[in-house]
Amino acid sequence: MIVEKQNWLQVALQIKGSVIPAIFPRLILCSGLGFIVSVIHYYGYDLPQQIFSSVINNVAYNLVLGLLMVFRTNTAYSRYWEGRQIWGTIVINSLNLGRKIRLLVLEKEPIDGDNKTAAVKLLSAFSIATKLQLRRLPVNSELETLLTPAQYLEIKDAKSPPLRIALWIGDYLKQQQNQNRLTIFELIAMNTALDKMVEGFIGCERILTTPVPLAYTIYLKRVLLIYCLILPLQLVYNLNWWTAPIVAVISFILLGVEEIANQIENPFGLEPNDLPVDQICTKLVTNLEDLMSADLKFK
Repeated sequence: MIVEKQNWLQVALQIKGSVIPAIFPRLILCSGLGFIVSVIHYYGYDLPQQIFSSVINNVAYNLVLGLLMVFRTNTAYSRYWEGRQIWGTIVINSLNLGRKIRLLVLEKEPIDGDNKTAAVKLLSAFSIATKLQLRRLPVNSELETLLTPAQYLEIKDAKSPPLRIALWIGDYLKQQQNQNRLTIFELIAMNTALDKMVEGFIGCERILTTPVPLAYTIYLKRVLLIYCLILPLQLVYNLNWWTAPIVAVISFILLGVEEIANQIENPFGLEPNDLPVDQICTKLVTNLEDLMSADLKFK
């Protein structure tokens, strides 16, 4: 995946990948309320400004809001970054295990080369199965091209396809050791890499199945809602008809930060701000295929 450096202004103004579509209805609600408050104020109806000003300017209220926003954002980003680190571990150990299978497993018969290729394809299948499992998607054609027909039929009924594939890889390695194509030390090293791949899958499942405590999420949304609904009542006396656009800007900042946290707390999905898991898997499959197609001089 090639990362291109974009123009600063272009990045700042782009819609794709931003949270604007997600928070747009809430911005319309807040700015619409600001407009209604401006109309009420224009026609001479007095609003209890002092009460709302005391809420908006309350140090404790603002401190609670700020701490909740920081906690929510930091928690979501730590999950995002941990997910990326785990996928890095899966990729590294998949490539290392594929390299060891290619170099260390002895080929005593012509079929041994085909078995090697099938085993390395299982490494690619493991990453794709992990991706599908984390997205709660069924087994599809992405896996069908990497498995034998019998394996594909079996894995369609498996409750955890990645673990089933890991079992097949481990079985292959044990067979090679039993047939004296691997030493016990080589088997241990390869199983260590396989163990780390499985640990990576379990780590991703842990992130996915351990959401941010609901109480924090509900409380932050309530505090934000109160703030955004009261804000125009406090600003209208100084801004008049500018109340709606200013409320929209402030709401955009606060709701945008909260929505970013919502999107990245589950980093394995299909939203623009999630991890590029599809590209990671595609690159891994390509690298493993290149590894198997490389010409070895000592053969």
